[in-house]
Amino acid sequence: MSTRTSALDAVVFGVDIQSGDVRGDAPSYALVVYDGDEENLERDVVSHRKLRRLIADEEPAIVATDNMYELAADKDQLIHFLGSLPTGTKLVQVTGDERPESLSRVAKRHGIPYAKEPMKEAEAAARLAAHNVGYEVSAFTNTTEVKVSRGRSTGKGGWSADRFTRRIHGSVKRRAREVENSLEEADLDFEREVREAYGGFANAVFTVEGRPAEIPVSTERSGDVRIEIERERRDGIEFRPLAKRRDHVVVGVDPGTTTAVAIVSLEGEVLDVWSSRTNTTAEVIEWIVERGRPIIVAADVTPMPETVEKIRRSFDAAGWTPDRDLPIDEKQHRTRDDPYDDDHQRDSMAAALYAVDDHADQFDRIDRKLPPGIDRGPVIARVVAGGETVETVLEDLSEDDDPDEEDPEHQPRELTPEERRIRDLERQVERLEGHVDTLEGRIDDRDEQIEDLEAELAVTRREERRKIRKEREVSRLERKADRLETERDDAREEVEALKRKVERMKALWKLDHSNFADVSEKQAGLVPVKVVEKFTKGAIREANDAYGIAAGDVVYVRDASGAGRSTAELLANFEPRVILKDGGLSDIAEAILFDLEIPIGPADDVAMQEVDELAVARDADVEDVIADWHERALERERDQKAQLVDQLISEHRAGDNEV
Repeated sequence: MSTRTSALDAVVFGVDIQSGDVRGDAPSYALVVYDGDEENLERDVVSHRKLRRLIADEEPAIVATDNMYELAADKDQLIHFLGSLPTGTKLVQVTGDERPESLSRVAKRHGIPYAKEPMKEAEAAARLAAHNVGYEVSAFTNTTEVKVSRGRSTGKGGWSADRFTRRIHGSVKRRAREVENSLEEADLDFEREVREAYGGFANAVFTVEGRPAEIPVSTERSGDVRIEIERERRDGIEFRPLAKRRDHVVVGVDPGTTTAVAIVSLEGEVLDVWSSRTNTTAEVIEWIVERGRPIIVAADVTPMPETVEKIRRSFDAAGWTPDRDLPIDEKQHRTRDDPYDDDHQRDSMAAALYAVDDHADQFDRIDRKLPPGIDRGPVIARVVAGGETVETVLEDLSEDDDPDEEDPEHQPRELTPEERRIRDLERQVERLEGHVDTLEGRIDDRDEQIEDLEAELAVTRREERRKIRKEREVSRLERKADRLETERDDAREEVEALKRKVERMKALWKLDHSNFADVSEKQAGLVPVKVVEKFTKGAIREANDAYGIAAGDVVYVRDASGAGRSTAELLANFEPRVILKDGGLSDIAEAILFDLEIPIGPADDVAMQEVDELAVARDADVEDVIADWHERALERERDQKAQLVDQLISEHRAGDNEV
């Protein structure tokens, strides 16, 4: 059975020349209309004009022929014919691409009925194309260029040139926007390239992904605007296979609730693997068809499961099963170099790979017998799956078809070196001519652009000079403004600093006078206290910078625990009246202050009231603290003298004992 899928669920026109010659008098064509239904097969003989009209009216999916030059006298006419086809219609040459085979050979290879009659040949072409056999003939891409440009030169006009130019460019801009809106409403993908000009657009080019028939805009020229539509041409004629090339492969199948399939090349390379829980056997077969032509269908268990056997029979392929069910560890080892998603995919890959391993020697023997230029796939397929010998296959491939059944037009002829050179040069000339056309179009665009620029140059120069003068003045004023803003900010900072200093001076003045507003008359006899947060050098300097520490001031240290020798000496240098402290004072600091006769006392013995960063205390309490310190100082002095006397007596006694 044929393993190819149907090309399209639509109509296929099979065409073969009936009489006459497309290069001379009007030819007639044998036409077969095939839609897959054998009962609805239609046959007719039509003229070239009627054939074109039927194609335009019916819009078949494919127009199939065994020779594309039966529809056109030369390449230019063929390109014109391709450009006239409906959007959804393809021209297909079923016998191959640039080097076509005979129709009889292609039909025989695919099991299609054939006879040497125009109507039978047209029918064979239709059936082959419906089964995805052949190559689509194409001279155009699916890209179309829509260009909106000026319909007249800007060098003329009934009024001022500037006004005339603005009107034309404005019209081009409006029409370009209308075209853009139409393309968006048609849901077409496109790119827009605009060249702006004085008053609007000089032109707008839309590169649209679609054929001209799909574009809701037509060629026109009216007044100030013209629209040109041109489909993008290829470099020469291109042939594209209707079906992707499907090489001969080995297929491994693991059936069950989850069916897995692996495609492996004849060289043992895993090409594809797939698994599914929902797909039917028919869908599995279709998946395989899209990826290759199976020579061997393999399973990893023996005997072959019924599902695998059904798939094998559908391809007329050879079957392969192991002598015993493949162990899991062997399957894991054989598939270690290839990724898979589940165990089912692993099992299908292992089955295919072991099948290739088992036939490797046979493949090598076949390869050694093949002459150069023969594709190994079809030979291996007929030997392995068909049971034929290599010699029989090669003899069959080398036999020519009956000359009586062949049309001379179908026979490919080997080109001479001169003909190949001429063909290559003709293609090169076509490419160069196309390049010349492109360059000439660019030159025209450049000329238009020069006109636009010259029209705008004078205005632009005046505007630029005015703009430069304005920018210079703006720059000068900006520099002046920056300088003034800097001076203003510096002045504000200085004012703020002076304000803070004045506030501190006011606070000090209030504390130094008995009639300040924050202290009532009943609280006369208060003394200001300078607060130091910590007994550190940094805190002492900060307090001195903030409100100054002078000789005779009362200093309150909130945290006296951090004092050392240098810190004590620093605070003593200010010659405070007394130091009030919270927390313990180190022995070394206390000794330093004692030696320097700086009174020290606990802050808890003095009633203080804080005013902002400063504080006030009763002078009587301060005097009491100073008096207490003097008493402690006398006791300490007496203790030191007593210790000194004891030390002298001890030293004297020690000297007598030595004597």
